[in-house]
Amino acid sequence: MALQKKIFSLGFDVAPKVLASSAIQKRNASSDVAALNVASLKKGLGGRSSFSGTVATVFGASGFMGRYVVNRLGKIGSQVIIPYRGDSYDVRHLKLAGDLGQIMFMEYHLEDEESIRRAVKYSNVVINLVGRDWETMNFDFEKVHIEGAHRLAAISKEMGVKKFIHVSALNCDRDHEGYILEGGSKYLKTKGEGEKAVRAAFPEATIMRPSETYGQEDRFLRYYAGKWRHQGRVMPLPLGGNGVWKMPVHVPDVAQGIVNAIKNPEAVGQTYEAVGPRKYELNELVEWFHRVMRKEGEAGILTYDMKWDPIIKLKARITELGPSWPVGTLTRDKIEREAVSDVLSGLPTLEDLGVNLTKMEDQVPWELRPFRANSDYQEDVGEFEVASPPKYLAAH
Repeated sequence: MALQKKIFSLGFDVAPKVLASSAIQKRNASSDVAALNVASLKKGLGGRSSFSGTVATVFGASGFMGRYVVNRLGKIGSQVIIPYRGDSYDVRHLKLAGDLGQIMFMEYHLEDEESIRRAVKYSNVVINLVGRDWETMNFDFEKVHIEGAHRLAAISKEMGVKKFIHVSALNCDRDHEGYILEGGSKYLKTKGEGEKAVRAAFPEATIMRPSETYGQEDRFLRYYAGKWRHQGRVMPLPLGGNGVWKMPVHVPDVAQGIVNAIKNPEAVGQTYEAVGPRKYELNELVEWFHRVMRKEGEAGILTYDMKWDPIIKLKARITELGPSWPVGTLTRDKIEREAVSDVLSGLPTLEDLGVNLTKMEDQVPWELRPFRANSDYQEDVGEFEVASPPKYLAAH
């Protein structure tokens, strides 16, 4: 009102010019305002019922690590797209990881480029968890770890995805002498080649190299707890487990590292080695697992060098010839990976992403509880002696 009085006080011959110029200035200002996509803006105070601004496509979410990654994404209010092949029942439980409408599913195939484009079309983050622990008729290691990884990275780059996170494997960056397979593990070789393929297609990709991961329904603790891996009361191990060092990592720690990498601008183009806080000799770990399961016997679990044991190799070969899931996930390539010690190469670790690492001693007794001898027995507190922990060294 005061502005209007001031303008008209200038006189009728001046006021129209001032008003006209004011209108023109206002019109110019409004034409410079950029259009906003309101749906992409952050909403809420954080948590599952908010929206963080992250739209993530997670390939391989039906696997062991997938449920942990999707849960962590849902926890911070991300919208998650889960491509799957096969039966939708394999992934439908993941719908509970996010709020209503935040977890979406769509069919795809790793060799169908159009289905991949549809899956990443609206995403600003793509996470590749696709991998195979054993080869099948339709998917060998090369198709999954090299060709598939390159295809996902290349299409993500083409579609304008801002961040691509690729999960590889520790020890894939060096050559290994074969233990029972000439030339070493094919799994590790193809994982290393897959990293190069991803870097060629998406140079800014973030790569995670986890060591052996353990958690609910894993293939590490349950591998050694399974009967097929035993030879009666004894356990054959590469080199008897002596001098073979492992740095197992809790799978939620890896998942948290992946989510933290999304939010950390310094993670772009980096490679992280995802290991636990401690390293153990393999025979120490296996003997401790059996103490926790109360299955060590009076003399303890006996371990020996499997190299000259034809039975364990025969069992591994039989499982490879089976038409379905290998019994106990025992394969010759798995044995080859057992013989490889975990070695850090000086790259950043999960701690550099702000992850507080879980100690095995705090988690393994819970994970192995279903495998404990007489697990249905309702014991009294303190009735059984607590299993003595394994010897260890600091991981780094």
